[in-house]
Amino acid sequence: MPEEKSCSRVFAGARVLGYVSTHVPFVSRYIKRRGETLLCTSVGKWFHTYGCDKFRLLSVSGEHPGPITCMSGDNFHVYTASENNIYAWRRGSELKHVYKGHEAPVHKILPFAVHLISIDENNVLKVFDIKEETEFLELNFDAKSFQITTICHPPTYLNKILLGSNQGELQLWNIRTSKLVYTFKGWGSNVVVTEPAPAVDVVAIALQNGKIILHNLRYDTIVMEFVHDWGKVSSLSFRMDGVPIMVTGSNKGHLVMWDLEEKRVMSQIQSAHFGKIAGLQCLMSEPLMVTNSEDNSLKMWIFDMPDGGARLLKKRQGHALPPHLIRYCEPTGENILAAGNDSSLHIMNTVTETFNKSMGKASHNREASKKKKRLQYDKHILPPISNLSSCMQRDKQWDSIASLHRGMYVATTWSYNRIAMGKHKLKPPEMDKGVSATCLTVTHCGNFVVIGYSNGQVHKFNMQSGIYRGHYGKEKKLAHKGAIRGVETDLCNQRVITVGADDKLKFWYFKTATHPYHVLRLEESVSSTKCHRDSGLLALANEDFSITLVDIDTMNIVRKFEGHVGKINDIDFDYQSRWLVTSSMDCTICTWDIPSAQLVDIFSVEQPCTSLSMSPTGDYLATTHVGELGVFLWANRLLYEKIYLKPIDRNAVNIPQLKLPTTAAEKPDIEDIGIIDLGEEPEYKSPEQISEELITLSGQSTSRWLNLLNLDIIKKRNKPKTPLTVPKSAPFFLPTIPSLELEFDLEKEKQGSEKLLIPSSLSTLTPFCKRLDSCASDDDYMKCVDKLKTLSPSGIEAEMTSMGLDAGGSISVMKQFIKLLEVMLRSNKDFELVQSYLGLFLKLHTKEIAQSEELKEELDSVEKIVNNSWTRLQNQLMYNICVVKALKDM
Repeated sequence: MPEEKSCSRVFAGARVLGYVSTHVPFVSRYIKRRGETLLCTSVGKWFHTYGCDKFRLLSVSGEHPGPITCMSGDNFHVYTASENNIYAWRRGSELKHVYKGHEAPVHKILPFAVHLISIDENNVLKVFDIKEETEFLELNFDAKSFQITTICHPPTYLNKILLGSNQGELQLWNIRTSKLVYTFKGWGSNVVVTEPAPAVDVVAIALQNGKIILHNLRYDTIVMEFVHDWGKVSSLSFRMDGVPIMVTGSNKGHLVMWDLEEKRVMSQIQSAHFGKIAGLQCLMSEPLMVTNSEDNSLKMWIFDMPDGGARLLKKRQGHALPPHLIRYCEPTGENILAAGNDSSLHIMNTVTETFNKSMGKASHNREASKKKKRLQYDKHILPPISNLSSCMQRDKQWDSIASLHRGMYVATTWSYNRIAMGKHKLKPPEMDKGVSATCLTVTHCGNFVVIGYSNGQVHKFNMQSGIYRGHYGKEKKLAHKGAIRGVETDLCNQRVITVGADDKLKFWYFKTATHPYHVLRLEESVSSTKCHRDSGLLALANEDFSITLVDIDTMNIVRKFEGHVGKINDIDFDYQSRWLVTSSMDCTICTWDIPSAQLVDIFSVEQPCTSLSMSPTGDYLATTHVGELGVFLWANRLLYEKIYLKPIDRNAVNIPQLKLPTTAAEKPDIEDIGIIDLGEEPEYKSPEQISEELITLSGQSTSRWLNLLNLDIIKKRNKPKTPLTVPKSAPFFLPTIPSLELEFDLEKEKQGSEKLLIPSSLSTLTPFCKRLDSCASDDDYMKCVDKLKTLSPSGIEAEMTSMGLDAGGSISVMKQFIKLLEVMLRSNKDFELVQSYLGLFLKLHTKEIAQSEELKEELDSVEKIVNNSWTRLQNQLMYNICVVKALKDM
């Protein structure tokens, strides 16, 4: 197999999990046909479409050439801007139009009837015709006097738009005549947001200094004025269900509801998001509000609180800061535990995004944190999780996950079943200041957790009660003279293995923990460990960038791998313990074959991989990377391709660099797509024969061919039990016997009813047999096949019976029928029909075939074709059955 230099031998990018929203405001569109409001959020170079009813992901767009800078939408399209171009999308994923002409990145878009208005960073306003993609108007503004920051269209103002500026002025323009209608002097502060109010002529204007002004455009007067004390206003909307409420969002994540009748604050939601509220919109005719934020979340709120405020109804969220630790947590391989730098723990589902859950943030006091409104400033929040271990054996009874936190010696527990933080804080009885927990492992039974510390101590706790259960080591409770770098247990929960900074690997009995029963001195210092309990293999990531493999049963070093040129971040075994997958700060991910002790695959990525985990079923490799908010899945190509792995010399091979998986399947670059014509597509008709090598069925119903061999049995079964008695019919003229009494002569009638015997020499062939006897080419034979398809099973049997010598047929007709079967077999069509016809023919004419050498010779060629066809079909069926069975057994 030729070596592939542009891709990995083992892994192929599948998709990314955990992306929901960025700093770009979302787009809300009501689809009348669906009866549902759709929400489109940017996730970098793509945008997601969610449905409001179930808040589930519906579609993912194609890839843009760069990050999406702004979005907008109308009843027909979703408009996105990336770099200098604008793209119009149908159905969330079909590219319809591309608008070019800007010489700088676009940062504002406004659909305006049949036109599209856009503003770029050079302060140039362009108007495009949506259908024709032509430029309708261009306006250049002087950035020193009027730097455009906002754009909106006041309702009932025909052909007019309102522009806000960085200097504080506002201008009302007529797009049709390209004239300035009016200039509003402003209020001495930058215009941040402009939003039309439900009242005619009124527009809400949010300023940089925190003021919110409701201004009447017709009379150029202030209707009312508010002061926002919760940070700069980043978004603004009005309730559209008849309630006079204005909602504002701030750059600190707060929401404020303003009563417009009483001109006061009605309610507020502090820390609605953990970042700037990018988008805010109240849904039409519903007491619902949707917000999105740069904290990677999308939330829906409902106005049903007693004070008129809103509460959280639905949400979709990922990590606000990049995750740095992931682990598969179930034997099914569907859920991943992901810990992020925002101190949160998430469950990522690899099947559907609907099942993604947030387990919350780690806290000293969860009850106090829930009562605390300003959560991002909560003093109870713990540092980010540095290490975690889980066992789902007793998940229904007690906590199943244990975690360590950066710079702390206290370990916390989590409940996967309740999707929340546990109640236990695991602390040793005595611990010096400045000591932190470095590693841990939960036993295979789920009852205990063993934790190693930076001062060389190893302690054991009960997961159910959180009670301290002892330590390993005798002198000063020390297991090692130095920080503990790794702690592991075996499958039967009989042994504990610890590795310390003193370059020693110690084996302890789980119960008697005073002295190790074996000590193995290492040549290199260890930074982290990973144990595969089923195989008894322990992998040690060394500080000299090598990996050592230890057999914990024989307590010997069995393998050593060298090849990384940077710090090893994470290691993991595959589900069969045949591979060892490692990631390093040199931006490479390596796959090592354990039996042969060789490097069999290597590829590099743009950002170093911080953590990785192999699925228990072997289908995916999950990774996290520096600066990325998502969890990336790489598919195992060996599950669906025939790949032969060979040893790789890292120094002699050019390492392929792969792009990180995206939210959708790979598509052509957006520049190459161009304009897609979405006219009426012709109805697809499946061809009669897809490929000459494939075997195609006829598509006939089974009643046409399945019972051909059993027609005699069916007729016998359907035959009435008592024969029908037909009354004797008298002739029209009854002859009489000459006598004195009137008597009829019935003997003559019997003599006249005798059948006329026709000599066999005078018999003729049926029309079908005559047509078959005259066939000379394949087309002639196929016409006869079409005729057979129209006949009923009884008709087919009658035609084949008439070919026999006893029924007036001939050897030549039967020979022609065998050639017809041969033509059908060579065409690879009607596979089940030709088998039924052949079986019935052999059943009816066995005697004639045995006595005729000509028929035997024709049947020999038919037998070869049948064997070849069936062998090819059987091989394909058996291959598919084996693949399905192998996947089910995983």
